[in-house]
Amino acid sequence: MKSDHIPSATIQRLAVYVQVLGWMQRDQVKVVSSEALAKACDVNPSQIRKDLAYFGEFGVRGVGYYVEDLITSIKRSLGVDRVWRTALVGVGNLGRALLNHKEFKARGFHIVGAYDCDPFKIGEVISGLEVMCTKTLSDWVKELDIEIGIITTPPERAQRAANHLIESGVKGILNFAPARITAPENVFVEYVDFFHQLYSLAFSITLAGQ
Repeated sequence: MKSDHIPSATIQRLAVYVQVLGWMQRDQVKVVSSEALAKACDVNPSQIRKDLAYFGEFGVRGVGYYVEDLITSIKRSLGVDRVWRTALVGVGNLGRALLNHKEFKARGFHIVGAYDCDPFKIGEVISGLEVMCTKTLSDWVKELDIEIGIITTPPERAQRAANHLIESGVKGILNFAPARITAPENVFVEYVDFFHQLYSLAFSITLAGQ
């Protein structure tokens, strides 16, 4: 890796590149030009070259990128060329949907534990996982070697869920709850808020109609 200071927008675009390259691989595409990849990812070719340059030299001049090799290289650079063991906290409608989402495992993120504080949910089996009490999370994090936590609780319970994860030693949290959470500097937090995207869409439509 050439630089430790890589913009978050670059990381997000690299995730898109891997997804699109995966589609190409399923269609048995062996080699792709930067122009064709850029068009499929809705960016310009120079942006792709700039993003990849953070991690080294890729592609063959006059030929393009070998799809399989580029997927492998990007995954290795992002640290997703291995299994990440994950816990989900909050087994409501969204939590259940994510537990049943097969793409997590396909992408290397294995949800190995499901947790909730509702006694009526504890003991239920969802997608092969028994829902456990959140208070037992610290024991299971060590037992199951969990590194990432996913929060899908109501907003008022998000910080408490985060506290359980942090105190258990989890260093990465993906928060779907519509609430900001406080975490130490050595714990990385990402937010997924559908309303941000909806606001952006609403603004774009409104602007286009003016």
